Amino acid sequence: MSKINFFTEETNYNLKGKTAIRKWITETITNEGYALNELNFIFCSDEYLLRVNQDFLQHDYYTDVITFDNSEELKMILGDIFISIDRVKDNAKQNKVSTHDELCRIIVHGTLHLLGYRDKTQKAKIEMTAKEDFYLNKR
Repeated sequence: MSKINFFTEETNYNLKGKTAIRKWITETITNEGYALNELNFIFCSDEYLLRVNQDFLQHDYYTDVITFDNSEELKMILGDIFISIDRVKDNAKQNKVSTHDELCRIIVHGTLHLLGYRDKTQKAKIEMTAKEDFYLNKR
């Protein structure tokens, strides 16, 4: 049985529609030819995610999402996705979208990283954004 969990660290953000989001992310994973073992989303503050970034990646800057792939089997998803709610709220204002819509984009973005998509080059960013848009339209 697949398992998607939601946790909070240093934020009191309450995600609406958890059941629908679990179904959407599970379908995204299946559609990409993967199976789901366990996926944890940890919603946190800017400062919490900065510490994660410093401690685990040796990066000293704020970010909206960090994905850790813990899988040991090919095509099996086991991971943790840390998301800064502070960054999501700021991004939502900048992009003139709701906080919930921006959070869904970041949720699927982190999931796509576990599915093998990258965003370090311009070409990869374009592909990642297209996949985000594709799956956002399926929720």
